[in-house]
Amino acid sequence: MTTRIPTSTSVTESAVIAAPLAQVWHLIKLQDFHKFWSKLEKSDYVKGASPETDVVQWTFKDGTVLDVKQEEHSMDGWMQTIDHYITYSVIASTPALTYSSVISTIRCFAVTSGANEGSTFVQWSANFSSDADAGVIEDARFKRKEALADLAGVVAKK
Repeated sequence: MTTRIPTSTSVTESAVIAAPLAQVWHLIKLQDFHKFWSKLEKSDYVKGASPETDVVQWTFKDGTVLDVKQEEHSMDGWMQTIDHYITYSVIASTPALTYSSVISTIRCFAVTSGANEGSTFVQWSANFSSDADAGVIEDARFKRKEALADLAGVVAKK
């Protein structure tokens, strides 16, 4: 009998990106993640998947395919807000996930004072269902750190 190691089912990673908020926020769209995340081969809209919201398919270079559904997004344009965030969930996966569900949020904040003034603070969190094990949580932590480093590298080139 194997004993499951108790673990937190949430993860949060963050970074200060040396670029203005507008430049960073421009890339934080589900369909644009392949523009900065080196593990993604492509990200495409799934046409007709949901009449209420966007669904984007992320195809990773290792062959994993995730369908991610936008759950919530701070508005651009005429309903501009001072908050900059996107929340999404994984609704399908090939191969199948080893846990029931996950919902993630990316928040961006302008750094307005101090040595990093003019930069962007980015926070990427995830809340997993209770059947996610420690390996899932550590994998999510690693992927978020890697993606945030990729994001910093992409905006540094601009």
